[in-house]
Amino acid sequence: MADERRDEGESLPPRENLLADGGEGSGSDRESRRALPDGGSAAGADDVALDPWGSASVADYRKLFEQFGIEEFDAVLPEVPNPHYLMRRGVIFGHRDYGPVAEAMRNDDPFAVLSGWMPTGDPHIGHKLMIDEIVYHQEQGGEAYALVADLEAHAARGMTWAEIDANTEEYLLSLLALGFDPEEGEIYRQSGNRRLQNLAFELGAEANFSEMQALYGFDGETNVSHMQSVITQMADILYPQLDEPMPTVIPVGPDQDPHVRLARDLAERMRYFKVTEAYASFEAEPEERVLVREAYDALGGDDADVRCEEAADYLREHHAGEAGASVVDKLDNAGKEPVRPRVRFLDRRATDAAFDALIEAVEGEKRVFEGHVDSFDLSRDAAEELAREVELDHGGHAFRAPSSVYHRFMTGLTGGKMSSSVPASHISLLDDPEEGYDKVKSATTGGRSTAEEQRELGGEADECPVYELYAYLLAGDDDEFATEVYEECVGGERLCGGCKEQAAEMMREFLDEHQEKREEMRPVLDELDIDVESPRRRD
Repeated sequence: MADERRDEGESLPPRENLLADGGEGSGSDRESRRALPDGGSAAGADDVALDPWGSASVADYRKLFEQFGIEEFDAVLPEVPNPHYLMRRGVIFGHRDYGPVAEAMRNDDPFAVLSGWMPTGDPHIGHKLMIDEIVYHQEQGGEAYALVADLEAHAARGMTWAEIDANTEEYLLSLLALGFDPEEGEIYRQSGNRRLQNLAFELGAEANFSEMQALYGFDGETNVSHMQSVITQMADILYPQLDEPMPTVIPVGPDQDPHVRLARDLAERMRYFKVTEAYASFEAEPEERVLVREAYDALGGDDADVRCEEAADYLREHHAGEAGASVVDKLDNAGKEPVRPRVRFLDRRATDAAFDALIEAVEGEKRVFEGHVDSFDLSRDAAEELAREVELDHGGHAFRAPSSVYHRFMTGLTGGKMSSSVPASHISLLDDPEEGYDKVKSATTGGRSTAEEQRELGGEADECPVYELYAYLLAGDDDEFATEVYEECVGGERLCGGCKEQAAEMMREFLDEHQEKREEMRPVLDELDIDVESPRRRD
C-alpha cells in the first residue's frame, strides 16, 4: 500500500504558468511519457487476484504475463494503425491475440469490438476507459457492440430489476455522450436478446462445472443463475460473430481475463474441425510436433526419404531423458512410415455431411482416416479457411478465438483501490462538476511532505492518483501535455497544489461538458430500439 501523501505545497496558476521558481518547460521533442512505464505495481494493490465479481487487485502487472499468459501490449503496438492514447501511454498494458485485429484494421478487413458493464451503480471514470476503447475501435472501422449485463447483475449481485433499469439509462446516456454511434453499432440488454440466449444455451452444452470451479472458485453454495450468467457472458463475447466469423476484440480490465480464457476455449470447442500440422499418421501434441520437425529437418527434410524409426533414433540421441520420450514411442510404433509434413483436419463435432463435404473439398494429394483428413498440398492458412467455409455451409458458427486488450486499474483518489462504495475514491460521471472539482482538490498525491523537498527530490508521479487522471483522462490525445506534467513533477518544477488545481479545473470542465452532452443524448436514447425498462420488472 502506497503511503498517503497530503499536499502542503503552494498553489500555482492554471496550465500556462505551471513551473515553480521560473523553471523551464518541457520541449516538444520529448518522447510521450507512458503511465506507469515500468509495468510495475499499482498503488494499493497487494497481490494478483483476478475475480470478475470481487475486489480485483494487481500488485505487479508483470505477474499477469508470467502467471496467466497475458501478452505485453508493447510488442504489438507497432502493428496498430493510429493507436489510441491509452495504448501509447501504456494504460492498455496487455492483450491476448490482438494481432488479427490490428491486421484487420491495417487492411480494412471486417472486425468487431464488444464490451459492456453490469449496471450496479453510477457510471464512473473507470467505465469511461472501456467506452473510449469501444469508440476507438468503432472509429477504426470495427463493428461495435455495447451490452448491458443485466442478467449478470441480477444473478451475481442480487440487484432488483428496478435498480438495474435506473442504472441502465445512466450508463447508456454516458455511452452515447462519449461518442458511441448507435447507427453504426448495436446496443443490447442480455435479458432482451433472444439470439444471445439461444447461443448461450448452445455454449452451455460445451462447458462443465469442474472448469467453472477451477476458473471462478464456484462451489456447492454458488447459485445456478450465477453459473448461467457466466455462459451468457461467453455468448456475449462470441455474439459479434453470429452472422460472420471475424476477429473480435474485448476491451476489459484484467479481472475479466477468466471470461476471455473460457470464451476462447469454447470458441474452439464449437468448431467442427481443428486444423493442425502433422508429420505422420499418428496424432502428436504441439510440443511433440516441434521435436518431430527438428528430427525431420536434421535428417534431410524435403530432400531426403525420412522414416519414423529414423526420427525416433535421432530424438533418442539428441533428446535423451527429455520430454521427447512419448513421441519417440509413437515414432517407433509407426516404423518405416515416411515422415511427411502435412496439414491435418481433425473432426471435432462435425456432422457426417460436413465431414464428407470436407473430404470432397480438399484438393490435391490427401489421405482419409477415421476422424481426420490429411492434406499434403494445402498451406495451414488455406486449410483454416477451407475448414471454416465447410463449417459455415453446414450450419456451424466457425467462430474465431476472440482477442482482448487489458487496461490498468485506476488508483483511488484517496489512495489504495478505487471503490464505488467509497465516493471520495472515485469520480462518477454523474457527479456535480463542483463535487468533481472538490474530489480532485482533496486527492492524495505522489508529492513530498513539503514544497522544498518537492523541488529538491521531485514528485513520485508513478504513484500519484492525480497524475493518473492526466494520463488516463484529462490530457486526452495530447501526449506532449501528459509528458510535460510527468516530467515537471519528477523534476521538482511542478508542485502538488498547482497541479491539483489545474486537474480539478479540467475535471470540472469535463464533467460539465459530459453532462451537457448526456442531456443532448436523451432524445437519441428514446429513439433507439432498446428497452430501458425491463419487461421482467414486477413493481
